[in-house]
Amino acid sequence: MAMMPRMELRQGQSLVMTPQLLQAIKLLQLSHLELQNFVDGELERNPLLERDEGSDLPVRADGADGLHDADPESYARAESLNTQEGIEGRLGTGLDNVFQSEQPSAARSDAGGVDSLPIIGGAYGSRGGSFEDGPDGFESGLTTEISLHDHLSAQLDLAITDPADRIIGRHLVDAVDDSGYLGEPIADIAERLGVAPLRVEAVLGIVQGFDPSGVAARDVAECLSIQLRDRNRFDPAMQALVANLHLVAKRDFAALKRVCGVDDEDIADMVGEIRRLDPKPGRAFGGSAAETVVPDVFIRAAPDGSWLIDLNPDTLPRLLVNQTYHARVSKAARNDEDKAFIAECLQTANWLTRSLEQRARTILKVASEIVRQQDGFFAHGVEHLRPLNLKTVADAIGMHESTVSRVTSNKYLTCSRGVFEMKYFFSAAIAATGYGEAHSAEAVRFRIKHMIDEESPSDVLSDDAIVTKLKAGGIDIARRTVAKYRESLRIPSSMERRREKVAMAGR
Repeated sequence: MAMMPRMELRQGQSLVMTPQLLQAIKLLQLSHLELQNFVDGELERNPLLERDEGSDLPVRADGADGLHDADPESYARAESLNTQEGIEGRLGTGLDNVFQSEQPSAARSDAGGVDSLPIIGGAYGSRGGSFEDGPDGFESGLTTEISLHDHLSAQLDLAITDPADRIIGRHLVDAVDDSGYLGEPIADIAERLGVAPLRVEAVLGIVQGFDPSGVAARDVAECLSIQLRDRNRFDPAMQALVANLHLVAKRDFAALKRVCGVDDEDIADMVGEIRRLDPKPGRAFGGSAAETVVPDVFIRAAPDGSWLIDLNPDTLPRLLVNQTYHARVSKAARNDEDKAFIAECLQTANWLTRSLEQRARTILKVASEIVRQQDGFFAHGVEHLRPLNLKTVADAIGMHESTVSRVTSNKYLTCSRGVFEMKYFFSAAIAATGYGEAHSAEAVRFRIKHMIDEESPSDVLSDDAIVTKLKAGGIDIARRTVAKYRESLRIPSSMERRREKVAMAGR
């Protein structure tokens, strides 16, 4: 067969990942805070985008029957309210009567074009404050929280006067982490500064006397020792206890009594005092402020026994495309480059608003299916949580598993039982004895914790005993699985629990 070049026409299908499609996929997996930052960036880059501050258009799913969105014409009405005619209609007067002090000069008004458009309001309006407003102006809105580094530095300036030792102290303070521990070996600091390790040790002793007590320690034992010395409680028995913290963790009180040379009452008091100390003295300072979880979905019980599922409007950025402004600047465009920029801004703005609406609808669909699948949990509690995987939800709503995975990442819903991450409702299945329905791993973990909480000092349950009780309740589970779930709940072994309960009962 002769080989020769030729032309053929073929028809086929292929998936093309356009930038717009990539953006829509990215928006799905963003959390509330990440989405806000992304939208803020788009508002700065795109002059045709603006926030819809006035409308509150919730998206709701009544039960799991269907989605009900606000009337699409509401967006057009809301957009018209931001025009000059809409603003004048709301205020009942002309803009020249309201913003007389901000009227453009005659020279600017006569210039025409884009530059002649008046800027109404804005983030830095005349009533918004300035840097020269005095004590009640801009500075009064600023608040600062002292960090651990600043707190230690202030004490260092008062405690050490020698310049060389103060430099060593600065390096030690810089090496203290947010928990209050020294995060760098003394030898490394001494080598970097070119001084003897003993001198660094001496300065470290001064820093360890700073507030809070226990700061700049190199390990937990040293941190507790510093706090006990400050309380004048670091006697030989307590020294032996701090040196054997592994026995405290194991709750081996018999071995602790032998090591410390004390009786049952004394060892109980000593362990109680150790537990009242702060193993992380730096956590009261610095670090980033704890962020409160903002739920993306609200779940409420309806009077008829179904569930009302609403998206949280605070997590939904409301954006409008200012078509009026687009028409005005399009007419003023002087060259092809300006026209291309304006057209690109309009396309990007329209795509972003559609992507945000699609994101909201997708979250609502996934949340509605989760509520339908886990109806027993919302009605009766964790024990009725069913095993669920991504494929089940994806098949029910006609989406791909990867889409469901992106939607449930960093998304939270709130109900009468608390705030839960959406991924919480996806758990593995534990087989049932006989031909019963499988159990959720999370529900089994809850049962194990409930059993251990209810046990008495005279009848502490071993892992084998827990397995027997679970099988009697219709759950087919292995001993190693019980041990894994118990360890994930940070519950000690039966021997350690028995020691602790006996010691507490004797006390």
